[in-house]
Amino acid sequence: MHSSRSLVLLGALGVAACVEAPITTPPGELNGALAMASVQGTKSYVIIGKQEKLPESLSDKISAAGGTLTADMSVIGVASASSSDPNFATNAASALNADIVEDLAVGLPNQQLIPAEVGDLGEPTFTQTASVGAGEQLRLVQWAPDAVHAPGAWDLGFQGQGARVAVIDGGIHSTHVDLVSNLDVAHSTSFYPSCILPGTKTEAKPCPFNVDAAGDSVNSCILDAGVARPDAFWHGTHVAGIVAAAAQGPGAVGIAPKATIIGVKALHCGGGLFSYVINAMIYAATPIAAGGAGAHIINMSLGALIPRGPTATDKASAFAHLFVVLSRAAMYARRNNVTVIAAAGNESADLDHTADLMSVPAQSVDVISVAATGPLGWALGANDFDRPASYTNFGQSAINFAAPGGGIDLFLLRDTRLCARPLQPSGAIVRPCFVFDWVLSTTRSTTAGGNWGWTVGTSMAAPVVSGVAALIVGKYNGNISPAGVERILRQSADDLGKPGNDDFYGGGRVNALKAVQ
Repeated sequence: MHSSRSLVLLGALGVAACVEAPITTPPGELNGALAMASVQGTKSYVIIGKQEKLPESLSDKISAAGGTLTADMSVIGVASASSSDPNFATNAASALNADIVEDLAVGLPNQQLIPAEVGDLGEPTFTQTASVGAGEQLRLVQWAPDAVHAPGAWDLGFQGQGARVAVIDGGIHSTHVDLVSNLDVAHSTSFYPSCILPGTKTEAKPCPFNVDAAGDSVNSCILDAGVARPDAFWHGTHVAGIVAAAAQGPGAVGIAPKATIIGVKALHCGGGLFSYVINAMIYAATPIAAGGAGAHIINMSLGALIPRGPTATDKASAFAHLFVVLSRAAMYARRNNVTVIAAAGNESADLDHTADLMSVPAQSVDVISVAATGPLGWALGANDFDRPASYTNFGQSAINFAAPGGGIDLFLLRDTRLCARPLQPSGAIVRPCFVFDWVLSTTRSTTAGGNWGWTVGTSMAAPVVSGVAALIVGKYNGNISPAGVERILRQSADDLGKPGNDDFYGGGRVNALKAVQ
């Protein structure tokens, strides 16, 4: 955990989802369709109080300065506001004794891969067995639980009961057959203010957290040019299933199949604002009695490479301030006994020796950073699940743990061979051989029951660690600190690579069985 790092950093934030092209331009220079201002000419601002404090009568003072309060995050001395007044930042800084910076857009660059879906499995079949998850139709297509020895933990009775995991992401398919029993709908919410109704140009407010409702379906992510934003409508569903898909059939099983999932939406169609993510973190980490989600664990499968040092631009200055706020939110979570876990990023970057870049939020204060592993040719007989993924960011100073994120190899991608893997209780599923090296989990569907599919990235590795953390939290009935969770993760992880802390594995590849023993 990176609790001693400097907070004076710059950068952009995007989704570290499936393998993607690296972010090389500021989010403001991405496709204009990602612009987040809800009204033309109106800008969103983040207000950062000195010593984490904001004045009383905040809304009135913002209004007097020419703006409108949009989110009060005063627990960390932060708020957000909107204004069309070009002098708002100057006026508000003086009235509030605070730093005022533009709230910058976050964007998802185009993927290099199109996710593969399972498709119609026919009439769902589920056979109850003594071994957890053994009756799932797709269990034999899932190598990730076996790579971290999760079945051994399940057989000992540890399945994450009582652990609450907030998935800060895009929408979740809330009626998915593998998620519905574990999803806390009452405490799931959205911090994305509005989204487009399918097939229309009208706005729905608020943009719901679930993909069943209007505003997070396939059509809502189709741009004016007729091009759909890739991955925008099921990334959160995929992540949620890796954490806690229930072992009740008919599809797959998560690492902590009895943990509770809380959907906290901060992104839509692959984009959002810094303030949405920060507000989501605060809500997730706040106890239920105080109006929050009461999470024990926050999973953030999002991030990007950012510049380390300051530059002489206003936008760079804004990024520096926003990164400070992001770290404030993570520290707030830790003070509330919430463990924060994030994807390390997919740029193949050596974060020890890339002097001008770092990955956020993975390298932020009080965040556990996760790198990815995965096999190459599993369907052809290769069983090295601990092979460092070609895309994963790495570095001893940057990585805390490794976990299954899926393997990728350009040679295998060009291989046209098909492979078959068995279904349960009978039958087989046939796909290009390389697809089986990716991580299988839940995806959205046009039907209420949902679908399943494969993809790859550190976005998939982070929820594996979140699932193992949920097993630990469940074992201790929630009475364990983030420091305690990380200590057990480290003590139980398999030390791979060179002895001790390693470039690719950090403190080791997590081991669910050892973590609960």
